[in-house]
Order: sequence, then structure tokens, then C-alpha cells
Amino acid sequence: MADEIKKLTFKRKAELQIEVVPLKILTTVSKEHLIIPHRTNFYHIFLFENCQPTHIVDFEPIDIQPYSLLFIDKDRVHQFDLMLKYEGQVLIFTDDFFSTTETDTRFLRSSILFNDLAGKPTINLNKIDFEKFIHICESITKELDLPADNSKQILLKNLLHNFLLLSEREKRKQGYTELKKGADLDYTLLFRDLLESNFTQLKSVNDYAKIICISEKRLGQATSKVLGKSPKEIITDRILLEAKRLLVHTNLSIKELGQELGFEDPAYFVRYFKKNTEATPVEFRATYLER
Repeated sequence: MADEIKKLTFKRKAELQIEVVPLKILTTVSKEHLIIPHRTNFYHIFLFENCQPTHIVDFEPIDIQPYSLLFIDKDRVHQFDLMLKYEGQVLIFTDDFFSTTETDTRFLRSSILFNDLAGKPTINLNKIDFEKFIHICESITKELDLPADNSKQILLKNLLHNFLLLSEREKRKQGYTELKKGADLDYTLLFRDLLESNFTQLKSVNDYAKIICISEKRLGQATSKVLGKSPKEIITDRILLEAKRLLVHTNLSIKELGQELGFEDPAYFVRYFKKNTEATPVEFRATYLER
């Protein structure tokens, strides 16, 4: 293991940060990167055809069914099935490509597709409905192959937006409902975005409430309604997730790991981890390494 989780970024030279890649090509060319835990600065939408791999996203094994879609948010830690028997395509894109306006950003962050608030990240389809998404990917690929002009990015973005809207429609058919729009959702999403950027430095609810310019009580009301959790629980969950990632996927010592997460006292980090997981960091690491 390395001292940090491998981070993959979108091609630096790519003028438009959107691409459709056949999974057979991806798993052949990038095999050594895919079978180890890694995170990316871009979003993934897998379109699985006639295959049934097990894809792992942040310790959760996801059993894939043929003709299904899998949505993975940027910065999630995931890894491919070691057998690499993947058939289909993957559509990848960045915030820089899609989120060019505040409306775009809000749509993506509150969507029932990438947002882990919405539970299961897959959509199972029949072959006919699956083909609708394949056709959009083919249109994206054809447009990418055309010479650049003033319409290209707009057309590509519209194709991606249509793909996402159709995906939301299919997910609603399978019983998933949109997160209720309003101030509670706005505060919760803002809190989670702030937490993602600051959880190693800011660990109290009051820190985040001040930035959002609301009281701790109001923030608690919002997260309880949207997530069923208090802000303190959400902060703890985020810190523990990163701690578990580093324990299992890196060689960092417990002291180094604690410092990485903003704990100056290693002993306090050990107590904090054990209090919330019922295992010491060493015990947790040993359990996973034995598997």
C-alpha cells in the first residue's frame, strides 16, 4: 500500500471534460489503477451490459445486474472487481464541464442519482430501456469526434442533461423519490459541501452554522428532516469514513493518520475512533487486512 489513496484526474489535455469509454478498453489499458482503491475528480456513470461484476464503493460491495446503470459521485473511493469482467461503457464528466451555472451545480448536488442521500446508486433496466441510454452515449461520442465550433459544448451538455433526466425518471419508477426542495434541503446540502472541504479542520457544529449564518438549532432541524441525523452525527460519519479509508487503503501510521484528519493528539484520535466504532484503529485495520 502507499501513503495515500491514489487519485485519478481527467485528462489534462482534454478540451471538453466529458468522455464515453468502452469498459473492455478501460479494463485493459488501466487495469493496474482500477483494481486498487482509487478516487477521481470526475463523475462516473457505468452502463453495464451482459455482465455481473461486484463493484466496491467505500467498503460496500455492489452486485451488478445486466442492463443496469451505476452512478458514482466524484471523490468516492471505489475499485473494480478483480476479475475485470466488465461489458458496456462508462460515461465520465467533471464539474467544470457540467456545472457552469449555479442552477447546474444545484441540480447535480441535489439529484437522486449521485447523491448518497438517495440510497441505492444503481438503476436496473430492461434491454429496450437500456438502449435509450446507449443511444445518447453514441450521440455524445459522435459529437466529440466532430470539429470544434461554438455549439459543441452546449450540444454535449444538453445530451448529458437529457441522460440525467431520463435516469431520474427511471429511478422514480423504481420507487425512489426526490429530496423535498426547500430551505431544509438547501441548508443540508450547503452543510455537506462545507463539511467535505473542511472536516479535517472544523469539527464542531457551531463552526459550520456560523459559516452558513444560521443557528446550530436551525441546522439541526434541517439535517434531521432531510437525513434523519444531527449535524454532529454527520460530522462524525464523515471523519470516520475518511479514517477507515486511510486505515485500510494506506500504510500511514496511526499517528500520521490522526494528524491527516486534524487530530494533534494520537491518543485522542484512538479514543474518538473506538468510541464511535467499538474498535481501535489498529483492530479495524487488522480486520480488513485479514480478509
